[in-house]
Amino acid sequence: ESGQLPELPKYVKVVEVGPRDGLQNERVIVPTDIKIEFINQLSQTGLSVIEVTSFVSSRWVPQMFDHAEVMKGIRQYPGIRYPVLTPNLQGFHRAVAAGATEISVFGAASESFSKKNINCSIEESMGKFEEVIKSAAQMNIPARGYVSCALGCPYEGSITPQKVAEVSKRLYGMGCYEISLGDTTGVGTPGSMKRMLECVMKEIPPAALAVHCHDTYGQALANILTALQMGVNVVDSAVSGLGGCPYARGASGNVATEDLIYMLHGLGIDTGVNLYKVMEAGDFICKAVNRTTNSKVAQASFSALGS
Repeated sequence: ESGQLPELPKYVKVVEVGPRDGLQNERVIVPTDIKIEFINQLSQTGLSVIEVTSFVSSRWVPQMFDHAEVMKGIRQYPGIRYPVLTPNLQGFHRAVAAGATEISVFGAASESFSKKNINCSIEESMGKFEEVIKSAAQMNIPARGYVSCALGCPYEGSITPQKVAEVSKRLYGMGCYEISLGDTTGVGTPGSMKRMLECVMKEIPPAALAVHCHDTYGQALANILTALQMGVNVVDSAVSGLGGCPYARGASGNVATEDLIYMLHGLGIDTGVNLYKVMEAGDFICKAVNRTTNSKVAQASFSALGS
């Protein structure tokens, strides 16, 4: 049993974003029944949070055209949370009608990215989110907040930690129980992650923060380890390293859930997740979308099995 480093959390909650953030950037439109089967497989891995879909106009994100069918079609296991992305009030009401019991809103720390990604300024987006979060609160539906471009922006380059802290503080103040800080382009390093978190943690308790790292520059696991050492104990990831961001050119996938869990277990951190079952779900979705996995752990394990 590996000795646990004293400053690390004992337990890390892994938030699986493959079905939403992962698939929305795949070129192949994934059939609805495959998405449902994928999510049902993930529900049997021990993951406690699985982001299902996005209630956004299919004009903007064609992959998510079947959001209501997917939400209604999955088997919801007890003890698992199934959040969905709801960019505005219209999306929120559609999500609730389809049976959603947790939602997420998606802000940005970059003005240009906000305009390109959600078609409005940061200020305007905050007004929309406030309506959504208030409506959710009235229905006892928890809301999670994302802040994208927390470590850099494809249009503006670097983003100040102060800007990230400001947007995070607003979402937290509106009632988001958790703020997920996203390195959308994957440009961050342990140094910039540390500086950003130091700034954000002046406004928000570490227990209410999550990190969402893309591996574009190969820094995701190092950045996550830095966040863990600073007291963050929630990490977003996608099976097989699926997805990038349709509005961030060249951004490669999310950190792979398999690789994240392998690292966490090696640190003696409990996740409640069965790594082998996650690899099987990853293998299923990769075959379905006809791609090779981006997970180093899955590549190594499956080649060792000779499959």
